[in-house]
Parts: sequence; structure tokens; C-alpha cells
Amino acid sequence: MKLVFYGGAKEVGRSCILLQSESSNLLLDAGVKLGKELELPSIPDDILQKLDGIIITHTHLDHVGLLPIKFSNSKVKIFATKPTRDLLHVLLSDFHRLQNKEKKLFSSRDIDNVMKKIQVLEYNTDTQFKDISFRFLEAGHILGSAMVLIQPEKRVYVEDNVNRGKLLYTGDFNISSSKILNSCERNLSVENLVIEATYSGKEDVFPSQKELINRFSESIKSTLTKNGIVIIPAFAVGRAQEILILLHDLIKAKRIPECNIYIDGMLKKALRIYRQNVIYAKRELQLRILLNEEDPFKSKYFKVSRKKDKSDIQKPCIIVTTSGMITGGPIINYLKMFGGDENNKLIFIGYQAEGTNGRKILDGQKVIEFENEQIEVKLHVEQHRFSGHSDRNGLLSFIKSIKGLKKIFLVHSEQEKAEEFAKALSKKYEVVVPELFLEYKL
Repeated sequence: MKLVFYGGAKEVGRSCILLQSESSNLLLDAGVKLGKELELPSIPDDILQKLDGIIITHTHLDHVGLLPIKFSNSKVKIFATKPTRDLLHVLLSDFHRLQNKEKKLFSSRDIDNVMKKIQVLEYNTDTQFKDISFRFLEAGHILGSAMVLIQPEKRVYVEDNVNRGKLLYTGDFNISSSKILNSCERNLSVENLVIEATYSGKEDVFPSQKELINRFSESIKSTLTKNGIVIIPAFAVGRAQEILILLHDLIKAKRIPECNIYIDGMLKKALRIYRQNVIYAKRELQLRILLNEEDPFKSKYFKVSRKKDKSDIQKPCIIVTTSGMITGGPIINYLKMFGGDENNKLIFIGYQAEGTNGRKILDGQKVIEFENEQIEVKLHVEQHRFSGHSDRNGLLSFIKSIKGLKKIFLVHSEQEKAEEFAKALSKKYEVVVPELFLEYKL
């Protein structure tokens, strides 16, 4: 087998890896890179024509955004978990809506065509594809997210309860559990590892969950008690659902004042899909609903503004809306309306890519530009990283837990972080920070 990286190498975004064997050509994810300009993986036409299938790890645009652009009319099979399939239409529809009207890359029909190609697979079930066998393992990143364990043989096998394979592709993963998800699968035995290293820098050590929630709740409380508005930009799928349930629980526990939590963008649809797929969530959450406790997915605090000018929004309140990096969507209008008030607060909960408005604001910029309009940012700005990724310590712990590991490829990371992390790992493993378009034999 060999790997060719068409995206996600020395960058965060457009994850897209070609896995080739003697008789099959598979893509591991097919994403785009969001920023000032949309960037696509540069896959040669002859490779596109040879593709047999695409394995999708989870529903975020940097892993799925290329699907309707390049594969609407293709005959490739697309493999995903059920929650990934269900969430995909929501996310791609939102992506379609946010496209530049003069430069539409795909249509709603392209989305429908992609959906028809998806073959749903369950976790821990072997799938034979020509001369390759693979299985999905829980990744702990968002609902339905999966790591991919691959064998160049007839089946992936389990011996003494140990998952074994030739290659593990983590996609985005988290070794810690959350309000909704179990942690990623552990106890693996793999020779080759392609691992995301988003937070692999020396400074990327997250506070404990308890400490993080304490800071987050105190920050929100301080703004609400001043009759202010807390605005939380979030990805439509993943962190938004985690944050919404956390906010519900914080109000119920009286750790923040009771208030309306306004939901905008595609969050409401995604939240409904999460609820429909709760069987894929952690057991504690399932039991909470089953035992007739208050369903946090249907919280009485969740509201939707019905007026275009948002005049029905009642202060103090919390607004959770897309897009997570302030690249478009409802968040732009909320910043126009409430960004000039110093009593309000903007809280980032996720990664902000270079070149995005989110990164610019986080770096201290007080005026951003969107579609030739200047938007003032006077409200307080904070970051509380409720990440669906593992931090540096988590990455190290996961790597050390793998039996028989020989070679590591670091992807989904800024170049400087990846190269420093590779140096730290190189004492024990062969470590590669891959270059785009080069072939790497396994």
C-alpha cells in the first residue's frame, strides 16, 4: 500500500489522502479549506477517474466539502457512519447557501447525488473492499466520527480484544469523553499511523474539563448579570451541540442566570439529528433521556428569533450561531447588531484558522470586513477551547498506547507545530510530516 496526500499536509483543512493498493484506490476524506479564499485539494484528473471509493471520517467541511464539487457525477462509493450520513445533507446545504452567488461550485442536485452514493457502516464491523479490509472505530470528535483501521488482507481481525491493522487513520479524534460522546477507541495494534496533530504544539495543553467549565460559566455569568449578550460562534455540527447541552445544564444547576439561548443557522436541524441518533451517544446521555429526565436536546431555554431584525431577542441572553470562524452566516448580522456594545461578549469555543475573521478578532483586530462592509468589534472577546480534538498530552498518550507502531504521519496541523512535534517523536518512531503529492510506501 502507499499514500499520497492531496490536502491536510502542513495545514489545517482540506483533508484528502489517497490510499492505493494493488487493485484499489480509496480516498480517506475529501475536504476543503476555509479561509479568506476557499481552497480545494489538487487531485489530478487521472486519479479522480481511477477512484473506487471514499471513506469519510466525519461531517466537517474540511473532511467532506469536496464531495458535491467533484463527486456528484462519479460512480465512487462513499462509506460513512449513519450519523455522518444524516448530518452531511445539513452541512452541505449550509455550505451551498454560503457560497458566493456568482461562483457557485455545486448545486443542491449535486448534494442529492452525493447522498445517494453513501453506504452506511456501523462501528467495529469489517468491510471488504477489493484487496483491502477496513473498519470504523469510535473517534470521540463529533457524533458519528470514526477512525479507520485498514488491513491489506481479507479481514481486519480482533485477537485478545486488540484491534490490529496495517494502517490507522485517526481523522479528527479525542481521547476524552464529553457531554455527548465517548472517548476514542484505544488498545490498538498498528504499524502505520496517520494522525491529526491540530493541537500538537508545546503550548497546546488544555485545562481540565472542570477548570474549563468553571471559567466558561463565570465568564457568561459576569456578562448576563450586566444585562449583556453572550455570542458564541460555533460549527453547525459538533461543538454547538456540546455547548448547547452544557448551557442547559449550567442553567439547571444555577451556575449561570436563567435566560433564553437563541439558536441560529443550521444548529437547530443538526440538534434534531443528534437527538434522532442518540443511540450513538454515550450511555449516560441515553439513560438520562430514557429515565424520563428533562431531555436536554429539547430544552425550554432554546429559542429561535422569528423576526428578521431580531427585535424579539430579549436581553440578557446567549446566542449560539454559525459560522464558527465568522466566515459568513448569521454570526455576521449578530456582530453588526451587537458587536459595538462593550457590555456584550464574544466567546470562541473552537479552532480559528489563519485568514478567517475569527482569527483576526482573536488576534485583537477591532474592525473586520465582510462583503465590502466594515464591522466594528467593541464587545469583549474571549476564547474557551471546548475542543473536539486531543491536546498535545492526549496525542502523546494515544501514540504511546499503540502496540507495534513503527511509522507516524502527522497531518491536519500548522507546519511549525507538526515539525516540532515530529522532532519530539523521532527518538522512538519514524515520523513523517508529509509533502503534498509525494508517494509514501507503507
